[in-house]
Amino acid sequence: MFGITKNANAQKKREDGEKPFWISFSDLMSSLMVLFLISMTVALLAVTNEPDIAAKEEAERSQAIKDFMVEIEQILTAQEFSGVRVDGTTIDFGVRGTFEKEGQNTLSQQQSQMLRSFTPKLLEKLRTTDAGKIWFKRAVVEGYASKTGTYLFNLNLSLERSQRVLCELLREPSNPTEKPFTSEDRKLIATKFFVGGASFNSLRSGGGAQSRRIEFKLEFRTRQEKLAEESTPAPKLDDAELTNALNPKEKCPIFDRSMSSNIS
Repeated sequence: MFGITKNANAQKKREDGEKPFWISFSDLMSSLMVLFLISMTVALLAVTNEPDIAAKEEAERSQAIKDFMVEIEQILTAQEFSGVRVDGTTIDFGVRGTFEKEGQNTLSQQQSQMLRSFTPKLLEKLRTTDAGKIWFKRAVVEGYASKTGTYLFNLNLSLERSQRVLCELLREPSNPTEKPFTSEDRKLIATKFFVGGASFNSLRSGGGAQSRRIEFKLEFRTRQEKLAEESTPAPKLDDAELTNALNPKEKCPIFDRSMSSNIS
């Protein structure tokens, strides 16, 4: 009888000793389950909210670009820019940006003055608006040629016309009354303005004269491009490199063309 009692007491003590272990293990599993449920909930919320965030940012991008182009249109209402208009995200200089002579790659004094007056206003908007600070990617200075002449000659001419615009914007003022570009303007032109040539791939119905033209095509980053550039920023020129590259006394290297029989 005493033996039975002794065994029963021993078994009871063993069971009492095991209880804290199983209780602790149960609490641990419960905690892990709660953490798992919380993690799944957060993940589901993130997946659910991602399309909403993307849609909201895309709407903000579109509105910012739209507002930016409206501000550019308001600048163009000034008398000095008559004939220049906005077409989507393109600044079409119209007759103010056409080349009068076949084969010509030089700008008239009036065209140069107009470009040097308008461009700083465009650059200021690029520096101060959301569209410019957040979404602006680059401006392509597109040069065009009519179909008169051979394709390769006209392709080269269209590039020269585009390059001529950048030469005009970056050159040293030609007279004391001409306002020089600021260093910030010059840096923005050097890093964000690109040369483009289209030969006669984009003719206009008005004939060859209207096809010989220049335009500013403004390009804005997509949301995906913005995220990619934020995660992996592109290398930038430092001030010393820009100073060497932007010597205002440097002459434009393009040979001046006034007339030619085989290019237009």
